[in-house]
Amino acid sequence: MSFRRTLGLFDSTMIVAGSMIGSGVFIVSADVARTVGSPGMMLVVWLVTGLMTLIAALTYGELAGLYPHAGGQYVYLRETFGKLPGFLYGWTLFTVIQTGTIAAVGMAFAKYTSQLVPALGESNVLFTIGPLQVNAAQLFAIASIVGLTSLNARGLSLGKLIQNTFTSTKIISVVAIAIAGIVYGISNGTFSANIASLWTDAVTPVVPQLSSEEYNSLGFAARNGIPLLAAIAVAMVGTVFSSDAWNNITFAAAEVKEPTKTIPRALFIGVVLVTALYLLTNLAFVAVMPVVQDPHGATAFERGIAFATNDRVGAAVADVIFGGTGAVIMSVLIMISTFGCNNGIILSGSRAYYAMAQDKLFFAKAAQLNERGVPAYSLWMQAIWASVLCLSGRYGDLLDYVVFAVLLFYILTVLGVFKLRITQPNLERPIKAVGYPVLPALYIIAALVICVSLLIYKPHYSLPGLVIVAIGIPVYFIWNRNQ
Repeated sequence: MSFRRTLGLFDSTMIVAGSMIGSGVFIVSADVARTVGSPGMMLVVWLVTGLMTLIAALTYGELAGLYPHAGGQYVYLRETFGKLPGFLYGWTLFTVIQTGTIAAVGMAFAKYTSQLVPALGESNVLFTIGPLQVNAAQLFAIASIVGLTSLNARGLSLGKLIQNTFTSTKIISVVAIAIAGIVYGISNGTFSANIASLWTDAVTPVVPQLSSEEYNSLGFAARNGIPLLAAIAVAMVGTVFSSDAWNNITFAAAEVKEPTKTIPRALFIGVVLVTALYLLTNLAFVAVMPVVQDPHGATAFERGIAFATNDRVGAAVADVIFGGTGAVIMSVLIMISTFGCNNGIILSGSRAYYAMAQDKLFFAKAAQLNERGVPAYSLWMQAIWASVLCLSGRYGDLLDYVVFAVLLFYILTVLGVFKLRITQPNLERPIKAVGYPVLPALYIIAALVICVSLLIYKPHYSLPGLVIVAIGIPVYFIWNRNQ
């Protein structure tokens, strides 16, 4: 049994875009606003993230042309730097990156479903086992993960149908709501007011005892002595995570038609599309609501983007535009978005573990394909661990910790292009990295700036991520010894 090449350009692009767009874009802008403090800089953070992601995607296109096999980034790292770096990436992918994202997106799906069906909320604790409390939202999230895994185990055709349907629907919905927000903001004057103060840095610490005047008196860089460049880098923690998973199509390369051409094109189209959607969405946020208002305000408008309740900027904006029905509209949109997002991540992640198992660096069963040509055992192993993370309630912390490690693996993979150009210049390259060596070098520099800024200003994000990766080193040697 072997993989079947059934994914065309549209299917591959929907995996790229659908895996990227979850619930993050509707939430993290609050933290970005609190960090950089102005409408202009808020948009700049999203733009810089999009440009960095695009450069990385264009660079990965060369590697996708060289190694059009199942496993994607794991294979790239293995071929350029050896089995240990490849294993460390695969280890982090399985323990935190992919499964943690599946758990987080599943929980987001459950939380927004509970807005319509309160019985499925986190407050509905069903039973307690020692220190562990299990609520309805956790079980509903697990049910959605198990359901999607079961559907994907039945064949790629069903998986791509779900992906294409949900991704197309959410793209159309996001565009429609964003346009409605911009039109609303232009008509009521909020847009022009934000444009007039486009570069005004007015965010101060989130401390309840401060008055609104005090909140508006100092900017982030002034109160913390942090350079603007570092403030942008720190603010990008959320936007980088919201723009991640663009590389997931590379995991499924063995099932893509003409992968040397299709994957680079899908990466380019998908990343450009999502970046444009994210900028349009945040432009709508800026059009509808002030960036900084009073954190104690009675209404969503009075609190502003920076102090949206539970950071749910999308819900706050929908409430301003549509009134009482806004929460329902946004809940339905995010349910569609997260369900489609998880389908793409579940579908593609299992192919990476399949490639690891082929190298005897993962459980042997993961290397088996079922009668429908999909790695069913790999899919179920992923689902089980993601479900455990849902029950643990620690998936959010793990994802925060691993952003730093994700960037390091991206840097290492882009460096692999330089290494291969030097060590194997005669390899046939159907696609070459756009702008090489300038653009890949710029990506490496920009990503390093973010990593250094996180080490300095948010070590609680970066150091645990390094620990998770480092744990993989003894695991690698123990695994090899047992093999």
